[in-house]
Amino acid sequence: MNNMEDIIIVENLWRKFNQLVAVNDISFTVGKGEIFGFLGPNGAGKSTTIQMLATLLRPTAGRALINGHDIIREQYAVRRSIGMVFQDPTLDGNLTALENLDFHARLYDVDKKVLAGRRGELLQMVELADRGRDRVKFFSGGMKRRLEIARGLLHHPAVLFLDEPTVGLDPQTRSHIWTYIRDLRQKEGVTIFLTTHYMDEAENCDRIAIIDHGQIVALDTPSGLKQMVGRDVINLTAKNIDQLTRDIEERFGIRGNRFDGELQLEIEQGDHFIPRLLSAVGDAVESVNLHKPTLDDVFLKLTGRAIRAANAGAADAMRAMMKRRGRR
Repeated sequence: MNNMEDIIIVENLWRKFNQLVAVNDISFTVGKGEIFGFLGPNGAGKSTTIQMLATLLRPTAGRALINGHDIIREQYAVRRSIGMVFQDPTLDGNLTALENLDFHARLYDVDKKVLAGRRGELLQMVELADRGRDRVKFFSGGMKRRLEIARGLLHHPAVLFLDEPTVGLDPQTRSHIWTYIRDLRQKEGVTIFLTTHYMDEAENCDRIAIIDHGQIVALDTPSGLKQMVGRDVINLTAKNIDQLTRDIEERFGIRGNRFDGELQLEIEQGDHFIPRLLSAVGDAVESVNLHKPTLDDVFLKLTGRAIRAANAGAADAMRAMMKRRGRR
Protein backbone atom coordinates (compact mmCIF):
# COMPACT_ATOMS: atom_id res chain seq x y z
CA MET A 1 0.00 0.00 0.00
CA ASN A 2 1.48 3.31 -1.04
CA ASN A 3 0.40 5.13 2.11
CA MET A 4 2.09 2.61 4.39
CA GLU A 5 5.68 2.13 5.40
CA ASP A 6 6.85 -1.02 3.62
CA ILE A 7 7.83 -3.68 6.12
CA ILE A 8 8.51 -6.35 3.48
CA ILE A 9 10.39 -5.51 0.28
CA VAL A 10 11.00 -8.25 -2.29
CA GLU A 11 13.04 -7.59 -5.43
CA ASN A 12 13.57 -10.08 -8.28
CA LEU A 13 13.48 -13.13 -6.03
CA TRP A 14 14.24 -16.54 -7.57
CA ARG A 15 14.46 -20.06 -6.26
CA LYS A 16 15.50 -23.07 -8.32
CA PHE A 17 15.67 -26.72 -7.30
CA ASN A 18 18.05 -28.18 -9.88
CA GLN A 19 16.21 -27.47 -13.16
CA LEU A 20 12.85 -26.71 -11.51
CA VAL A 21 12.08 -22.99 -11.12
CA ALA A 22 9.85 -22.83 -8.04
CA VAL A 23 9.86 -19.02 -7.69
CA ASN A 24 10.43 -17.01 -10.84
CA ASP A 25 11.65 -13.40 -10.52
CA ILE A 26 8.97 -12.02 -8.19
CA SER A 27 8.88 -8.48 -6.77
CA PHE A 28 6.38 -6.90 -4.36
CA THR A 29 6.09 -4.91 -1.13
CA VAL A 30 3.91 -5.34 1.94
CA GLY A 31 2.86 -2.35 4.02
CA LYS A 32 3.19 -2.19 7.78
CA GLY A 33 0.01 -3.45 9.44
CA GLU A 34 -1.32 -4.99 6.22
CA ILE A 35 -2.98 -8.38 5.81
CA PHE A 36 -1.31 -9.57 2.63
CA GLY A 37 -2.26 -12.78 0.89
CA PHE A 38 -0.52 -15.11 -1.54
CA LEU A 39 -3.26 -16.89 -3.48
CA GLY A 40 -2.50 -19.82 -5.75
CA PRO A 41 -2.81 -23.57 -6.22
CA ASN A 42 -0.65 -26.14 -4.47
CA GLY A 43 2.82 -26.10 -5.99
CA ALA A 44 2.59 -22.50 -7.22
CA GLY A 45 5.53 -21.27 -5.11
CA LYS A 46 3.70 -19.87 -2.09
CA SER A 47 5.41 -21.89 0.64
CA THR A 48 8.80 -21.60 -1.07
CA THR A 49 8.47 -17.82 -0.98
CA ILE A 50 7.59 -17.80 2.71
CA GLN A 51 10.50 -20.12 3.49
CA MET A 52 12.91 -17.74 1.75
CA LEU A 53 11.49 -14.69 3.55
CA ALA A 54 11.73 -16.55 6.86
CA THR A 55 15.42 -17.42 6.16
CA LEU A 56 14.65 -21.16 6.04
CA LEU A 57 15.62 -21.38 2.38
CA ARG A 58 18.33 -19.40 0.62
CA PRO A 59 17.25 -17.61 -2.58
CA THR A 60 18.92 -18.55 -5.83
CA ALA A 61 18.90 -14.86 -6.78
CA GLY A 62 17.30 -11.57 -5.78
CA ARG A 63 16.96 -9.85 -2.43
CA ALA A 64 14.39 -9.17 0.27
CA LEU A 65 14.15 -7.04 3.39
CA ILE A 66 12.01 -7.85 6.42
CA ASN A 67 11.56 -5.00 8.88
CA GLY A 68 14.62 -3.37 7.33
CA HIS A 69 16.82 -6.49 7.60
CA ASP A 70 18.31 -8.39 4.67
CA ILE A 71 17.19 -12.05 4.59
CA ILE A 72 20.68 -13.26 3.59
CA ARG A 73 23.08 -10.97 5.46
CA GLU A 74 20.97 -10.41 8.62
CA GLN A 75 19.27 -13.71 9.20
CA TYR A 76 19.27 -13.46 13.00
CA ALA A 77 17.64 -10.02 12.95
CA VAL A 78 15.04 -11.25 10.45
CA ARG A 79 14.18 -14.21 12.67
CA ARG A 80 13.76 -11.91 15.67
CA SER A 81 11.34 -9.83 13.58
CA ILE A 82 9.02 -12.61 12.48
CA GLY A 83 6.63 -15.20 13.82
CA MET A 84 5.87 -18.34 11.86
CA VAL A 85 2.90 -20.69 11.68
CA PHE A 86 3.80 -23.58 9.39
CA GLN A 87 1.39 -25.49 7.18
CA ASP A 88 2.10 -28.72 9.07
CA PRO A 89 1.71 -28.85 12.89
CA THR A 90 4.94 -28.27 14.84
CA LEU A 91 3.70 -28.40 18.43
CA ASP A 92 4.95 -31.01 20.90
CA GLY A 93 1.86 -33.06 21.72
CA ASN A 94 3.36 -34.46 24.92
CA LEU A 95 3.78 -30.96 26.37
CA THR A 96 1.01 -28.75 27.71
CA ALA A 97 0.00 -25.56 25.95
CA LEU A 98 1.95 -23.49 28.49
CA GLU A 99 5.03 -25.72 28.15
CA ASN A 100 4.96 -25.28 24.37
CA LEU A 101 4.90 -21.52 24.86
CA ASP A 102 7.68 -21.66 27.44
CA PHE A 103 9.91 -23.68 25.12
CA HIS A 104 9.38 -21.12 22.33
CA ALA A 105 10.15 -18.31 24.78
CA ARG A 106 13.50 -19.86 25.65
CA LEU A 107 14.41 -20.13 21.96
CA TYR A 108 13.71 -16.41 21.52
CA ASP A 109 15.17 -15.39 24.87
CA VAL A 110 11.93 -13.79 26.04
CA ASP A 111 12.37 -12.20 29.47
CA LYS A 112 10.74 -14.33 32.21
CA LYS A 113 8.87 -11.35 33.65
CA VAL A 114 7.50 -10.48 30.22
CA LEU A 115 6.62 -14.11 29.54
CA ALA A 116 4.56 -14.46 32.71
CA GLY A 117 1.99 -11.95 31.50
CA ARG A 118 2.41 -12.48 27.78
CA ARG A 119 1.51 -16.15 27.62
CA GLY A 120 -1.69 -15.68 29.64
CA GLU A 121 -2.66 -12.72 27.47
CA LEU A 122 -2.18 -14.71 24.28
CA LEU A 123 -4.00 -17.81 25.51
CA GLN A 124 -6.88 -15.55 26.45
CA MET A 125 -6.85 -14.00 22.97
CA VAL A 126 -7.14 -17.39 21.26
CA GLU A 127 -9.67 -18.69 23.82
CA LEU A 128 -7.40 -21.33 25.33
CA ALA A 129 -6.90 -19.76 28.76
CA ASP A 130 -8.62 -22.69 30.50
CA ARG A 131 -6.57 -25.29 28.60
CA GLY A 132 -3.07 -24.04 29.36
CA ARG A 133 -2.16 -27.03 31.53
CA ASP A 134 -3.64 -29.65 29.20
CA ARG A 135 -1.41 -31.70 26.94
CA VAL A 136 -1.63 -30.62 23.34
CA LYS A 137 -2.14 -34.14 21.94
CA PHE A 138 -5.70 -33.96 23.27
CA PHE A 139 -6.46 -30.70 21.40
CA SER A 140 -8.61 -30.51 18.27
CA GLY A 141 -7.07 -29.33 15.00
CA GLY A 142 -8.53 -25.87 15.45
CA MET A 143 -7.22 -25.57 19.00
CA LYS A 144 -3.73 -26.58 17.87
CA ARG A 145 -3.78 -23.98 15.12
CA ARG A 146 -4.87 -21.26 17.57
CA LEU A 147 -2.07 -22.27 19.95
CA GLU A 148 0.44 -22.09 17.09
CA ILE A 149 -0.75 -18.56 16.31
CA ALA A 150 -0.31 -17.61 19.97
CA ARG A 151 3.16 -19.15 19.98
CA GLY A 152 4.12 -17.23 16.84
CA LEU A 153 3.18 -13.96 18.56
CA LEU A 154 4.94 -14.65 21.86
CA HIS A 155 8.08 -12.62 21.12
CA HIS A 156 6.20 -9.58 19.68
CA PRO A 157 7.14 -10.10 16.00
CA ALA A 158 6.70 -7.32 13.47
CA VAL A 159 5.52 -9.81 10.82
CA LEU A 160 3.53 -13.02 11.31
CA PHE A 161 3.78 -15.58 8.49
CA LEU A 162 0.84 -17.97 8.18
CA ASP A 163 1.36 -20.77 5.66
CA GLU A 164 -2.08 -22.17 4.74
CA PRO A 165 -3.34 -21.42 8.28
CA THR A 166 -6.70 -23.21 7.97
CA VAL A 167 -5.87 -26.16 5.72
CA GLY A 168 -7.61 -29.32 6.89
CA LEU A 169 -9.98 -27.48 9.23
CA ASP A 170 -13.77 -27.56 8.99
CA PRO A 171 -15.59 -24.41 7.72
CA GLN A 172 -16.72 -23.28 11.17
CA THR A 173 -13.22 -23.56 12.63
CA ARG A 174 -11.77 -21.80 9.59
CA SER A 175 -14.18 -18.92 10.23
CA HIS A 176 -13.10 -18.73 13.87
CA ILE A 177 -9.41 -18.71 12.92
CA TRP A 178 -10.07 -15.76 10.64
CA THR A 179 -11.77 -13.90 13.48
CA TYR A 180 -8.54 -14.26 15.47
CA ILE A 181 -6.41 -13.22 12.50
CA ARG A 182 -8.40 -10.01 11.95
CA ASP A 183 -8.24 -9.22 15.68
CA LEU A 184 -4.44 -9.62 15.64
CA ARG A 185 -3.87 -6.58 13.51
CA GLN A 186 -6.04 -4.44 15.77
CA LYS A 187 -4.68 -5.77 19.08
CA GLU A 188 -1.05 -6.49 18.18
CA GLY A 189 -0.39 -4.11 15.28
CA VAL A 190 1.31 -7.00 13.50
CA THR A 191 1.68 -7.35 9.73
CA ILE A 192 0.22 -10.63 8.51
CA PHE A 193 1.52 -12.43 5.44
CA LEU A 194 -0.43 -15.56 4.60
CA THR A 195 -0.70 -18.13 1.87
CA THR A 196 -3.93 -19.81 0.85
CA HIS A 197 -5.65 -21.61 -1.99
CA TYR A 198 -9.09 -20.86 -0.53
CA MET A 199 -10.82 -18.09 -2.46
CA ASP A 200 -13.09 -17.11 0.43
CA GLU A 201 -10.07 -16.66 2.71
CA ALA A 202 -8.33 -14.39 0.24
CA GLU A 203 -11.31 -12.03 0.42
CA ASN A 204 -10.20 -11.14 3.98
CA CYS A 205 -6.87 -9.72 2.79
CA ASP A 206 -6.15 -6.04 2.16
CA ARG A 207 -4.24 -7.03 -0.97
CA ILE A 208 -3.67 -10.30 -2.79
CA ALA A 209 -0.86 -11.49 -5.01
CA ILE A 210 -2.02 -14.25 -7.33
CA ILE A 211 0.89 -16.61 -7.96
CA ASP A 212 0.99 -19.38 -10.55
CA HIS A 213 3.94 -21.48 -11.72
CA GLY A 214 6.24 -19.40 -9.53
CA GLN A 215 5.23 -16.04 -11.01
CA ILE A 216 3.00 -13.26 -9.70
CA VAL A 217 0.37 -12.79 -12.39
CA ALA A 218 -1.64 -10.09 -10.59
CA LEU A 219 -1.49 -8.03 -7.39
CA ASP A 220 -4.29 -5.80 -6.12
CA THR A 221 -7.10 -5.50 -3.61
CA PRO A 222 -9.81 -8.18 -3.85
CA SER A 223 -12.20 -5.68 -5.44
CA GLY A 224 -9.49 -4.43 -7.79
CA LEU A 225 -8.74 -7.96 -8.97
CA LYS A 226 -12.41 -8.68 -9.61
CA GLN A 227 -12.63 -5.55 -11.72
CA MET A 228 -10.24 -7.32 -14.11
CA VAL A 229 -13.24 -9.46 -15.02
CA GLY A 230 -15.62 -6.54 -14.52
CA ARG A 231 -18.68 -7.92 -16.21
CA ASP A 232 -21.23 -10.49 -15.07
CA VAL A 233 -20.20 -14.13 -15.41
CA ILE A 234 -22.48 -16.73 -17.02
CA ASN A 235 -21.69 -20.44 -16.77
CA LEU A 236 -23.35 -22.83 -19.20
CA THR A 237 -23.47 -26.61 -19.52
CA ALA A 238 -24.67 -28.57 -22.53
CA LYS A 239 -24.66 -32.09 -23.91
CA ASN A 240 -22.52 -30.80 -26.80
CA ILE A 241 -20.44 -28.01 -25.32
CA ASP A 242 -18.32 -27.72 -28.49
CA GLN A 243 -21.37 -27.03 -30.64
CA LEU A 244 -22.78 -24.57 -28.09
CA THR A 245 -19.47 -22.71 -28.03
CA ARG A 246 -19.49 -22.39 -31.82
CA ASP A 247 -23.15 -21.32 -31.93
CA ILE A 248 -22.67 -18.54 -29.38
CA GLU A 249 -19.57 -17.25 -31.12
CA GLU A 250 -21.35 -17.23 -34.51
CA ARG A 251 -24.62 -15.67 -33.27
CA PHE A 252 -23.28 -13.16 -30.72
CA GLY A 253 -19.58 -12.78 -31.52
CA ILE A 254 -18.71 -13.82 -27.97
CA ARG A 255 -15.79 -16.12 -27.19
CA GLY A 256 -15.97 -17.82 -23.83
CA ASN A 257 -13.58 -19.78 -21.61
CA ARG A 258 -13.92 -23.54 -21.29
CA PHE A 259 -13.14 -25.46 -18.11
CA ASP A 260 -14.50 -28.49 -16.25
CA GLY A 261 -16.97 -29.18 -19.07
CA GLU A 262 -18.54 -25.72 -18.76
CA LEU A 263 -18.55 -22.65 -20.97
CA GLN A 264 -18.00 -19.33 -19.17
CA LEU A 265 -19.02 -15.99 -20.68
CA GLU A 266 -18.28 -12.46 -19.47
CA ILE A 267 -21.25 -10.24 -20.28
CA GLU A 268 -22.44 -6.73 -19.47
CA GLN A 269 -25.88 -6.89 -17.84
CA GLY A 270 -25.97 -10.67 -17.86
CA ASP A 271 -29.55 -10.76 -16.61
CA HIS A 272 -30.66 -8.99 -19.81
CA PHE A 273 -28.50 -11.17 -22.04
CA ILE A 274 -29.69 -14.56 -20.79
CA PRO A 275 -33.23 -14.32 -22.30
CA ARG A 276 -31.69 -13.47 -25.70
CA LEU A 277 -29.24 -16.34 -25.33
CA LEU A 278 -31.90 -18.91 -24.43
CA SER A 279 -34.16 -17.70 -27.21
CA ALA A 280 -31.39 -18.37 -29.72
CA VAL A 281 -29.74 -21.56 -28.38
CA GLY A 282 -31.96 -22.61 -25.48
CA ASP A 283 -32.56 -26.12 -26.78
CA ALA A 284 -28.83 -26.84 -26.54
CA VAL A 285 -28.40 -25.50 -22.98
CA GLU A 286 -28.72 -27.86 -20.01
CA SER A 287 -28.06 -25.32 -17.23
CA VAL A 288 -27.24 -21.65 -16.85
CA ASN A 289 -25.82 -19.78 -13.88
CA LEU A 290 -25.29 -16.03 -13.47
CA HIS A 291 -23.05 -14.42 -10.84
CA LYS A 292 -20.89 -11.41 -10.16
CA PRO A 293 -17.12 -11.86 -10.68
CA THR A 294 -15.26 -13.83 -8.01
CA LEU A 295 -11.57 -14.40 -7.39
CA ASP A 296 -11.99 -17.83 -8.96
CA ASP A 297 -13.12 -16.06 -12.14
CA VAL A 298 -10.05 -13.83 -11.94
CA PHE A 299 -7.75 -16.85 -11.61
CA LEU A 300 -9.48 -18.50 -14.57
CA LYS A 301 -9.10 -15.35 -16.68
CA LEU A 302 -5.40 -15.00 -15.85
CA THR A 303 -4.34 -18.65 -16.11
CA GLY A 304 -6.92 -20.28 -18.35
CA ARG A 305 -7.99 -22.78 -15.68
CA ALA A 306 -9.86 -22.82 -12.40
CA ILE A 307 -7.84 -22.96 -9.20
CA ARG A 308 -9.66 -26.19 -8.30
CA ALA A 309 -8.30 -27.83 -11.45
CA ALA A 310 -4.84 -26.39 -10.74
CA ASN A 311 -4.87 -27.88 -7.25
CA ALA A 312 -5.88 -31.26 -8.64
CA GLY A 313 -3.08 -31.07 -11.20
CA ALA A 314 -0.52 -30.28 -8.52
CA ALA A 315 -1.73 -33.22 -6.45
CA ASP A 316 -1.44 -35.55 -9.46
CA ALA A 317 2.10 -34.30 -10.11
CA MET A 318 3.05 -34.93 -6.49
CA ARG A 319 1.65 -38.47 -6.60
CA ALA A 320 3.55 -39.15 -9.82
CA MET A 321 6.77 -37.86 -8.26
CA MET A 322 6.30 -40.07 -5.20
CA LYS A 323 5.74 -43.12 -7.47
CA ARG A 324 8.95 -42.35 -9.34
CA ARG A 325 10.85 -42.08 -6.07
CA GLY A 326 9.39 -45.39 -4.94
CA ARG A 327 10.71 -47.14 -8.04
CA ARG A 328 14.27 -45.94 -7.46
